[in-house]
Formats: sequence, structure tokens, C-alpha cells
Amino acid sequence: MDTLEQELKAYIITTLKLEDISPADIDSEATLFVDGLGLDSLDALELGVGISKKYGIQLSNDPQENREIFASVRAMAAFIQQNAPAGKQP
Repeated sequence: MDTLEQELKAYIITTLKLEDISPADIDSEATLFVDGLGLDSLDALELGVGISKKYGIQLSNDPQENREIFASVRAMAAFIQQNAPAGKQP
């Protein structure tokens, strides 16, 4: 899963145009929103749409479940590994 976590960190940086940060700066278990990287709801939407397309996963309509999925890079990686269709498995 470490490779997927590194891939997700790079994807976050590229997608959200975080210029002053590298994948090594992102702790896999750190919070992504508010206190962690300081991402907001628009960032979450952009990441959600992109990750859904990239990995062929369906996100929930439940905001609480989505908060859990996007809580950290590690949580996103675990969700993708459990839910990505066979052809899009990382």
C-alpha cells in the first residue's frame, strides 16, 4: 500500500497545485483537512471526482462516510484497495 500512498500524495499535490509541498512532506496518517494540509470542501470535491475516475470507485452520498474515506492518505489508499474494480486495482 506504500506505493499507492505515494501515488496519492503526488496526485494530491498535482491536482490541487500545492507548489510548496512534496510527497515526503505529507504524513500518510495526518489529517488532510482543516488542521492537517488545510484542504477545504472544494479540494475534497476535486479530489473525489478525480480519484473516482482514476480508480473506478464509487464514493458514498453519505458525508460522514466520505469524511472517513478522505481523513488521511492512508484511509484513501485503504478504501481504494478495497473498492477498486479488478481492472483498475493499484
